[in-house]
Amino acid sequence: MSRTIAIHQPNFFPWLGYFDKMARSDVFVFLDHVQFPKKGGVWCNRVQMLVAGEARWVTAPIRRAFHGVAPINEIEWADEQPWRSRLLKTLAANYSRAPFYSETMDWLAPLILSPENNLARYNMAVIRAIADQVGLRHDHCVPSSALGCDGQASDLLISLTRRLDGSCYLCGGGASGYQDDQAFARAGISLAYQRYQHPVYRQKGAEDFVPGLSIVDSLANVGKAGVGTLLAVR
Repeated sequence: MSRTIAIHQPNFFPWLGYFDKMARSDVFVFLDHVQFPKKGGVWCNRVQMLVAGEARWVTAPIRRAFHGVAPINEIEWADEQPWRSRLLKTLAANYSRAPFYSETMDWLAPLILSPENNLARYNMAVIRAIADQVGLRHDHCVPSSALGCDGQASDLLISLTRRLDGSCYLCGGGASGYQDDQAFARAGISLAYQRYQHPVYRQKGAEDFVPGLSIVDSLANVGKAGVGTLLAVR
């Protein structure tokens, strides 16, 4: 029997395609034990939302006082900055007129305000909670740090897939830059490409539809039941 494994870093309030990947996998791995970049922003602590009618980055600050490199699961939020309350203000300023804003914030605001200081634990809890709200199973999600696998790039992905008795690896849209397809073939693992087609919905505040935003955008515009339909939750 084919067993499909999907692997992704624990992103910050991810986009719809992230949850589509969860829905299509038999096991979804939060890749939390790999290195966090020393400089620059990544999807683990920032995401795009509709701000003033445009896609703009919304970032949660992290503590960068660590020496050398650190894995994602050791990164902490810079809680000396009031980023949680700023995020709530950003959402209120840009989404309060969206039809499902109030419904969404009733359960999303407490998630945003969670005092959890660890980036990975915070993001994984948020992702699971959002999945639960839209009717998407999340009991198949596991952190990579619990699996005892090492390696880099494709070798690590293959190791994790094998560890979970996977026969198929579900690739995201940005895999071509680092993924060695032949290595998977040599390991006896087939590849399935996600090729996610972003659905278009009525998006309050935008003249033309803006794809690729945080799932918060679709939640505010079509509600949790609507998002479940967009994801064809099964």
